[in-house]
Amino acid sequence: MKITVDYTENVSTTELNIKEAIYIGDYVLRIYFNTNENKVVDFKPFLMQALHPSIKKYVNENLFTSYKIENGNINWNDYDLIFPVSDLYENNLIKK
Repeated sequence: MKITVDYTENVSTTELNIKEAIYIGDYVLRIYFNTNENKVVDFKPFLMQALHPSIKKYVNENLFTSYKIENGNINWNDYDLIFPVSDLYENNLIKK
């Protein structure tokens, strides 16, 4: 028997990670990924429509800007607020 199709040819083995995030202003971050790409992500719509107080508190700009890059992701206050890296990459914080 001979395998004629290599299904691994288009499989990415690189995990998407965040290398750096720079606060631009008005709840917007420029996020640098390990793919050598960067994306501008606006968190303001997500924060403004949040109803839960544990999320809504990040409308405080000082609290919002206190993020850290840990384990390839943006982390606020010891995982109090965190997003899937793929959602940040796709700028898809608000699910429709």
